[in-house]
Amino acid sequence: MSDQNFDLVVLGGGSGGYAAALRASQLGFSVAMIEKDKVGGTCLHRGCIPTKALLHSAEVADVSRESAKYGVNTTFEGIDIAAVTAYREGIVASKFKGLEGLVKARKITTIAGEGRLTSPTTVQVGGDTITGKKIVLATGSYSRTLPGLEIGGRVITSEHALALDFIPKKVVILGGGVIGVEFASVWKSFGVDVTIIEALPHLVPNEDEAISKQFERAFRKRGIAFNLGTRFSGVTQDDNGVVVSLEDGKTFDGDLLLVAVGRGPATQGLGFEEAGVTVDRGFVITNDRLETSVPGVYAVGDIVPGLQLAHRGFQQGIFVAEEIAGLNPQVVEDVNIPKVTYSDPEVASVGLTEAKAAEKYGADKITAYDYSLAGNGKSHIIGTTGSVKVVRVNDGPVIGIHMIGARVGELIGEGQLIVNWEAYPEDVASLVHAHPTQNEALGEAHLALAGKPLHAI
Repeated sequence: MSDQNFDLVVLGGGSGGYAAALRASQLGFSVAMIEKDKVGGTCLHRGCIPTKALLHSAEVADVSRESAKYGVNTTFEGIDIAAVTAYREGIVASKFKGLEGLVKARKITTIAGEGRLTSPTTVQVGGDTITGKKIVLATGSYSRTLPGLEIGGRVITSEHALALDFIPKKVVILGGGVIGVEFASVWKSFGVDVTIIEALPHLVPNEDEAISKQFERAFRKRGIAFNLGTRFSGVTQDDNGVVVSLEDGKTFDGDLLLVAVGRGPATQGLGFEEAGVTVDRGFVITNDRLETSVPGVYAVGDIVPGLQLAHRGFQQGIFVAEEIAGLNPQVVEDVNIPKVTYSDPEVASVGLTEAKAAEKYGADKITAYDYSLAGNGKSHIIGTTGSVKVVRVNDGPVIGIHMIGARVGELIGEGQLIVNWEAYPEDVASLVHAHPTQNEALGEAHLALAGKPLHAI
């Protein structure tokens, strides 16, 4: 047994944990980061990065099928899943190597093993006690399932889906949120027959309703089936496949059932509550400065109630390091954190939906404008449709931006600045947007809200 002492101990090496460690080291703290698996966490190894690599392979498959309409003759000969896997794993390995090098260069002590919080200042890892003047909890999340729905065999999670060494012929996906629709998009591009089951009234149900409806039309056009508004009842499986039942008696069959009903906080059995940290339904409760009920113990990422996004955890990690250093960093509310769904089409948003804005300010106090990408030259060139919807307070700032279409995730950076800096449409309308870019669509939407639409009647 040994004792090790640091200014900061970070429990978990995912997006939130390693961001906290890197920033704290940069600020002059001695830092220990405890990780039971690989630094980079779910996002790098089993989430964001590998799934987006899959989505790029899917995009290449679609482009090769459709290349003739752009005057390029190619032959689509199918998907080599082993080569797709090698490409995906190569991306992950490269990013992992770079992150390891960065952590080492910053002189962060990385401790392999599962840590358990044993007091407000100590974490136990095997027989070692790691002591920190401050502690950051960053233990991440796991793939949820539903009560009574066991994962195993042909009933899989996203982690299992990434590891498949074959392309199924027919898949049922339980959940029409981000994870579900991204895998649906990939599999459809790979030639799979896909059906999504979503208990809520819309796919991507957390987005603005107008965007969700456009998304459903796009998926229907792609031949992706979905059943909305009815709850899952049960599943049976045998050597030939699965049969999924809904509460209304409908059944759907497939080779696999992908369970994509969200992610749960990984906090059980880690000593949090025993050390005095308040936990509610598995989530660690913090104040707006991300400090827990125990002074000097902070929490970041998916274990903190709210959006479960890698970039949110990353930002929170930086925030906590700066908070501990006394820099008084600015709080960014969840509603003003950008969200992107990387399916085909993509969905990107920041700020309030039209419905939430009407609820907060009153329907007569807001204005929404929806600019169709049909009027955007670059969107026409790359063959995408969709829209940019902007919500403003009348005679006030922009409070929400919602987009759908290919590559719109690349536009959300400007959207984030507009919403977080409380810009008025008139402020944005006076700026110059390069031509021809999809970014012009943001400019056109703000021109319209400023009362001077150029390409709209």
